[in-house]
Amino acid sequence: MSEHSSTDTTEAKSLTPTGRGTLLGAIFLMATSSIGPGFITQTTTFTVELGAAFAFAIVVSILVDIAVQTNVWRVIGVSGKRAQELGNASLPGLGYFMAALLLVGGLVFNIGNVSGAGLGMNIMTDINPKLGAIILAVLALGIFLSKKAGIAMDRAVVVLGALMILLTLYVAITSGPPVGTALKNSVVPDEFSALAITTLIGGTIGGYIIYAGAHRLLDAGVSGPGRVRELTNSAILGIIVTGVMRVILFLAILGVVHAGAALDPDNLAASAFQAAAGNVGYRLFGVIFAAAALTSVIGCSYTTVTFLTSSTKNTARQTSYLVVGFIVLSLVLYLSIGTAPQTLLVFAGAFNGILLPVGIGVIMWVAWRRRDLLQGYEYPKWLAALGTAAWVLTIYLAINSIQPAIDLITG
Repeated sequence: MSEHSSTDTTEAKSLTPTGRGTLLGAIFLMATSSIGPGFITQTTTFTVELGAAFAFAIVVSILVDIAVQTNVWRVIGVSGKRAQELGNASLPGLGYFMAALLLVGGLVFNIGNVSGAGLGMNIMTDINPKLGAIILAVLALGIFLSKKAGIAMDRAVVVLGALMILLTLYVAITSGPPVGTALKNSVVPDEFSALAITTLIGGTIGGYIIYAGAHRLLDAGVSGPGRVRELTNSAILGIIVTGVMRVILFLAILGVVHAGAALDPDNLAASAFQAAAGNVGYRLFGVIFAAAALTSVIGCSYTTVTFLTSSTKNTARQTSYLVVGFIVLSLVLYLSIGTAPQTLLVFAGAFNGILLPVGIGVIMWVAWRRRDLLQGYEYPKWLAALGTAAWVLTIYLAINSIQPAIDLITG
């Protein structure tokens, strides 16, 4: 049985406006979950360090991300089971282990996201960062306390994602980047950085991010062999949205670096935006940073809770209340201890690094060996091979993320 025959026998129904909104929401949930404070900091740092050569790392990371995400979305979507449920079905207890790793890493990183929200509000309006964090956290709570939390979340991430892209595009045009040089380096880089590539891949598909969109579609009832085309297209579009934001941000910073502007080493991104567009650029950066942090709070909180609940045993309202509790906990911890200490961030990175190959390993095991979990769907071997190759790379990423934690312990 071919892939086409599987999909043809269960042809997907035409999407309603609400259905299209859900697909778009899932795409932007995954994409905006990737575009957090760390995303902006990483992109700026590597652009300053590598210049136009960073374009090559962006292209490679996007290709790897597509290989991984298309497998994750297809396996989860066709099976109709969340990642941890597939883990338990593959090896009893494995799903609980995955959930525990995600809970620890998600909580620590969400403290960082809440902190980033406060910093963004401070840059945007000069208010106290903690007050700014409270304001944006309340906005996030309002989304999940609404009667139609799923639709509210979909609309929020789409609007905020589009806002970030448009504002960054304005600054990119203002900074006047050397586009031709960047294009050349996207294929033949002047300098190669394995660290930049592995960091970008880990930041785009690490931890909870890779499951955000797929779990959202399951909750909306988009699953089964008949939805393969939608699942695949949505996964690719999600990576493309993330890639577009990465490219635009890269070009915005590159234009400033190319012009020889002196940037503040303690706040490279904000000073780059200020150099490109003056005080307006600085305030726009605050808007972008706050929006990135808010969408990451939403994505991280929602996806973490989906790892702790069941798509069949828990109602949407129960899930929303748990998400609210997770956001409140993250906010209280931030207000109590400030931004997550570097030590905690390193350990959280290690947990995410472990989860990445474990989770993708489960996905690929199901793709290759567990047709019973795929409702009889014959998985394309070429896609499984691509995913397996990407899985090997995630093992390398895991080793890289664990080593800093070991170094921290040993002093």
